[in-house]
Amino acid sequence: MSSCGFYEMCQRYHGRAVTVQTKDGGVYRGYIREVDRRQVVIEPIGRPRGLGGFGYGGFGIRGYGYGGYQRIALGAIAGIALLSLFFW
Repeated sequence: MSSCGFYEMCQRYHGRAVTVQTKDGGVYRGYIREVDRRQVVIEPIGRPRGLGGFGYGGFGIRGYGYGGYQRIALGAIAGIALLSLFFW
C-alpha cells in the first residue's frame, strides 16, 4: 500500500486504538492522535503519566518520543490494524 493509502487509513482510524508495523520490523500500539501527509502520531497505550496521572510530562520516558508520543513516517509503515477488533 502506498503512503497515500496509509494516510487515508490513518485519517479513518483517528482516535482509535491501532497497531502499526513498520518496514524495519518495529511494532507500535496506541491511539492515533495526529495525521498529516508525512507522518502519524501515536499515543502509546499505557504510556507513563507524570504529576498525579494528569498527563503532564513523560518527555522521553521509557523510549517514548517527545511528550510520550511516537511519530512514524507514513513511508515507513508496512501495515496498520485496529486493536479494538482483537481486544475489546
